[in-house]
Amino acid sequence: MTQLRDTVVVGASAGGVEALRGLVAGLPPDFPAALVVVLHMPAGGTSSLAPILDRAGPLPARVVRHGEPLRPGTIHVAPPDHHTLVLDDSLALSHGPTESGHRPAVDVLFRSAAIARGPRVIGVQLSGTLDDGVAGLIAISGRGGGVVVQAPEDALYRGMPANALRAVRADHVAPASALGAVLAKVVGERVDDVAVTRSHEMMERENMIAADLQSDPDPDAYVLGPASGYTCPDCQGSLADLGTTGRYRCRVGHAWTAEALLAAQGSEWERALWVALRVLEEKASLTKKMAERADERGSRNLAERYRGKLTETAHAMDTLRKYLGAGVQTAEGST
Repeated sequence: MTQLRDTVVVGASAGGVEALRGLVAGLPPDFPAALVVVLHMPAGGTSSLAPILDRAGPLPARVVRHGEPLRPGTIHVAPPDHHTLVLDDSLALSHGPTESGHRPAVDVLFRSAAIARGPRVIGVQLSGTLDDGVAGLIAISGRGGGVVVQAPEDALYRGMPANALRAVRADHVAPASALGAVLAKVVGERVDDVAVTRSHEMMERENMIAADLQSDPDPDAYVLGPASGYTCPDCQGSLADLGTTGRYRCRVGHAWTAEALLAAQGSEWERALWVALRVLEEKASLTKKMAERADERGSRNLAERYRGKLTETAHAMDTLRKYLGAGVQTAEGST
């Protein structure tokens, strides 16, 4: 059975607003496909992305509402703190577990679209750090869908586009300003169902978890692989290794790519060091007071012992400050 490509799913993170504005500005007013956009954003507060995109190009942009149909010629924008999923011919919102620390998550949108629409989908990967969205693009490609990637040299943050190009063959690679024209050419293409491969059981189960439809009372219902030996940064639970996908998921359902997990572990380590520095500062303050009180009592030997401990503590504090300072500079230099 022949169908038309009529669904475009777009994922972006850091630097994504600029890329999205460039993309939608190049779309024609008679664009025949529905666009669904996920931009990684903080969970709290509101998002002004829909009005920004509404003004940036000829198509109307609106925040996704649960159960609304996919509308050709419309930009559907995921709201904060909710996953957006494609379910058949409509959109769904869920408060399912975060993926790589994000809700909404690009991988959730891409994976659900691959399952629901198969070769009718075109996945678009824009600016962002790490490897978010890559697993979702692999799912889209594996189901016969198209893959379009922003040229890494054009992206403000090249991590997501570059990782996508390393993992999956892209049908088109172009600057954000040219992507609207690219999409206008490829939507409406006729595709054959023969290109569709059967959905993998793990993909289906992950989609149910993200949609918050996993009702199995089995405490191992979310465990999709053997124990990895790693800990989930969100809940401190054990992470299961999802095998060749290079991803991990805990019992609660939080999912992580390898790069996102590494970055989160680095953040946890840095937070632990800041806590250690605070404890040392409190220890130094208390030791100083104890030395002063020993002096007031005439206990010179005891005072000297406290001052020795104060010197050791001050040295440890200095070492931690230098390490933390170097870590901040390294992080700033890499962005």
